[in-house]
Amino acid sequence: MQLSNRQYYDVFSKTYETHRQDGYHVFLDELESGLVRRYLTPDSVLLEAGCGTGLILSRLAGHAKTAIGVDLSSGMLRTAASRGLSVTQGSITALPFADASFDVVCSFKVLAHVQDIQRALAELTRVLRPGGVLLVEFYNRHSLRYLIKRLKRPTHIAASGSAPEANAAATVHDEAVYTRYDSLDDIRGYLPKSLTLTSTYGLRVLTPHSALHRLPLIAPALYALESRAAEVPYIKRLGGFLIVICHKAH
Repeated sequence: MQLSNRQYYDVFSKTYETHRQDGYHVFLDELESGLVRRYLTPDSVLLEAGCGTGLILSRLAGHAKTAIGVDLSSGMLRTAASRGLSVTQGSITALPFADASFDVVCSFKVLAHVQDIQRALAELTRVLRPGGVLLVEFYNRHSLRYLIKRLKRPTHIAASGSAPEANAAATVHDEAVYTRYDSLDDIRGYLPKSLTLTSTYGLRVLTPHSALHRLPLIAPALYALESRAAEVPYIKRLGGFLIVICHKAH
């Protein structure tokens, strides 16, 4: 049974951070937030669309004048708010912000789960100021990660064990939510005309399994290799996650 995005992430919020502090997720969060920091100034007004529990937003808040997160899931937002972050509930296809409100807009691990992708990108562009920067992440169809996802069994989203808060999530797996995998050409076709794609960034180019980032000797070397591969022409296009950086016309 497929759930709505709100239902899925409300369930997932109960166990979402159980493994989010391990090497793999820290590696992803740090590279994603590090990329956004390149485009921030002390005067920037930033929006993270689909901020979840605020793990990335908390890394960015101190680098901008104002940093705001929006998410569909009230369960996720409760944790984000407990971190002292400025967050609000809303849909990425109908953002609760005025036109041209932000200098930088970013979104990670979200757009792959949005069926009306062109409407979502139109909304992200609408709230971006002329000359502003949009950084958005997609799941890459031309990647090792995609091949592994196609071959593996569905993974339950609950934490290990039988804690009461995990019981609901124990019956929900990662294929219970809509997920789309795109090529770079697909992504170009989704973008509004007012955006110019200026660069791309690939994450998880070389990692066959996330558990490798928890191994003391292998993890640092893999992190260094992934950091370099993320920006190498052609190689970066094989990343499990593709980030496109776009500028909005003045």
